[in-house]
Amino acid sequence: MTLKDKAIKGASWSLAGHIIQSISSFIIGIILARLLTPAEYGLVGMAGVFIFVTYVFVDSGFSTALIQRPVCTNADYSTVFYINLVISLFFFILLYFTAGLIADFYSEPELVSIIRALAFLIILYALSIVHRSIITRKINFKLLNLIQITSQIASGIIGIILAYKGYGVWSLVWKTLLNQLFVNLQFWIFNKWYPTFEFSLRSLRQMFSFSSKLLATGIINKIYEQLYNLIIGKFFSARELGLYTRANQFKNLPSQSLSGAIMSVSFPVFAQVQNDPVRLKHIAKKIIKATMFVNITAMLGMAAISKYLIVALVGMKWIDATVYLQLLCIVGLFYPLHPINLNIITALGRSDLFLRLEIIKKLLAVPVILIGILTSVKIMIIGMIVTSIAAIFINSYYTKKLIDYGIKEQFSDISGSLLAGIIMSIIVFIIGFLFSTIESKILLLTFQVLTGIVVTIGIAAGFKMSEYLEFKNIVITRFLRKGQK
Repeated sequence: MTLKDKAIKGASWSLAGHIIQSISSFIIGIILARLLTPAEYGLVGMAGVFIFVTYVFVDSGFSTALIQRPVCTNADYSTVFYINLVISLFFFILLYFTAGLIADFYSEPELVSIIRALAFLIILYALSIVHRSIITRKINFKLLNLIQITSQIASGIIGIILAYKGYGVWSLVWKTLLNQLFVNLQFWIFNKWYPTFEFSLRSLRQMFSFSSKLLATGIINKIYEQLYNLIIGKFFSARELGLYTRANQFKNLPSQSLSGAIMSVSFPVFAQVQNDPVRLKHIAKKIIKATMFVNITAMLGMAAISKYLIVALVGMKWIDATVYLQLLCIVGLFYPLHPINLNIITALGRSDLFLRLEIIKKLLAVPVILIGILTSVKIMIIGMIVTSIAAIFINSYYTKKLIDYGIKEQFSDISGSLLAGIIMSIIVFIIGFLFSTIESKILLLTFQVLTGIVVTIGIAAGFKMSEYLEFKNIVITRFLRKGQK
């Protein structure tokens, strides 16, 4: 099988898996949001700030180092496994005994038991890192997604049952813990890899020279991602944090799900052609055009239907999340460009440059956070839009130097998608305005979504947009191949 075939097959499974995961997560989230309150979501968000930051330290960049490494031995895998496990135990103990201090910081006593329970996620995550890296190296996203989908659905059903029976915030805690537990069990059953009593200092030193920069970068990124949750939870309220996280989850449904599918495939593909910059640029152009076509359509479309999306699906108690969702959709509009450019840099072995760029970009966010503390959550999100656009220019400046693919050419490649998305979103928004008196908001939402799909396909097909035609060709080819088997 050629690299292109592997990439298409991997991308197909990854995209299909992320779509199914997104849909199931969406449905589970809607049901839970109707059973729970914004404040209960906010409590889990407060605890998650500290839990998920530790993931970066536990991984330490070794998962990426394993994928980027040309050849991996069992000693490499076992070494990383034991390092991950030891670090996870340290952070588990640390969080367990500092849970009271964190609860005092937020003035939320209930957080003590929530944090101590969620701290078990750290150990569970450590046990899954090497397995995930092995599967990703093989571009075996069929297995990876089947594991993630079944785990998500099973844990989601249990979470819904617990919420229905009145367990409140603990239904979210158990859902999160069980999801990672189910993932781990399937990794160990189906991946057929087990650590051996091998520990190579030589291997550790070689990988750490690469992963240390990624560790520093990961720390910066994760703190940055969770900092907004921390600030909103501390300076506003659990309810405001719940509204923000719900809006962010809606935004992430198409944006980060799509990006996650493409990114998980693009990095190992980029790594395999790292010595051929011309071919690397050719692959990157195709990935950017196809990914941004879908993402721009989804983000602008979601911004246009945000009001009725929230009211129809999770109820009026979440209506204040509408403005947050609209603004966050603009933040996510160009999101895939960030990881694609950074994946190119990382695949070329420039983890040092990766680190430098992340430091520069995160420093830009400092004034945004300070202004947000003094004003409002809305102003903070507007600042996120500005820093997101600035980050694209910074990333692409170095992509231009490395493979001659800069911001001007990248925006030229996505200009058609952007224009089509703007036209579609205006039409969809007007429909919502004209038919706002319709009593059934679900019916209106459905009409808006169908209109958006028809208009987008009509524009793309009518103007024979290359990204649409290539995506269509890949889908048809995949179905024909399956039909011939």
